[in-house]
Amino acid sequence: MREFDLVVVGSANADLVVGVERRPAAGETVLGSDLVVHPGGKGANQAVAAARLGARTALLARVGDDAYGRMLLDGQRAAGVDTSGVLVGRVPTGVALITVDSSGDNGIVVSPGANARLTPADVRAASGLLAAARVVSLQLEIPLETVAEVVRAVPPITRVVLNPSPVPPTELPAEVLAACDPLVVNEHEARVLLGESRGVGDTPGEWAAALLALGPRSVVVTLGAAGALAADRQGAVLVPSPRVTAVDTTGAGDAFTGALGHRLAAGDDLPTAVRYAVRVGAASVTRRGAQDSYPTAAEVPAG
Repeated sequence: MREFDLVVVGSANADLVVGVERRPAAGETVLGSDLVVHPGGKGANQAVAAARLGARTALLARVGDDAYGRMLLDGQRAAGVDTSGVLVGRVPTGVALITVDSSGDNGIVVSPGANARLTPADVRAASGLLAAARVVSLQLEIPLETVAEVVRAVPPITRVVLNPSPVPPTELPAEVLAACDPLVVNEHEARVLLGESRGVGDTPGEWAAALLALGPRSVVVTLGAAGALAADRQGAVLVPSPRVTAVDTTGAGDAFTGALGHRLAAGDDLPTAVRYAVRVGAASVTRRGAQDSYPTAAEVPAG
């Protein structure tokens, strides 16, 4: 039996959050709420989301030897995440500057800090951790060459989930795309990956089909309040989201992806795992913050 259901390789950030009535336009200053600091980062978020749901979870990441790094490690351990793969260095911990408007939508600027120093050599040194995972989850707040090294390092029986966020300025390597099962994108990420010139249409089904043609084994397109679309070469399934009142969408995509990895590790097929992940994502937007908003299994709405 594998030691971990899910190993997340990715970023760990301190989220510095300010609420605003509306986000500023270029050159504009707006007043906001008091600054609140939360543990965040796509990798750390996904690890906490999965662990809260009951998955045996580990994180491979880098943080700084500073107050933010200690906060992040404390948050992971409190959620039950194995942090033996978290490396502590002398560069600053990554920071995300987040504004949340009155509708709950957010805008984010990330200073990578220690995340940018997670290297292929770190991945090779953690080969035992990766070999112990049923599912490995990745994002792109760490260097792309590090993501590619993970893909090369995982055993063939290990399932790879990739959320290509933020979308890189160049095309994803073919070896990375070929390993994705699934590639998880939101509407913006789908459009950027496909580009303006591909002429693939304006529906999630058309995006998913075009993304599958790039090489991943399966694709999930998240659609916010509309749910998500799960697709592979046998077809596509649209999964609606339960209706909730959103107060803060920060980290909702990470809650979804962490839950998805958890259920895939448990043996669910892709549509079943997406149905569960949609409910987890919906629950997360009803609370403020990222990791602070993630539900336990008992708090996930019934399907």
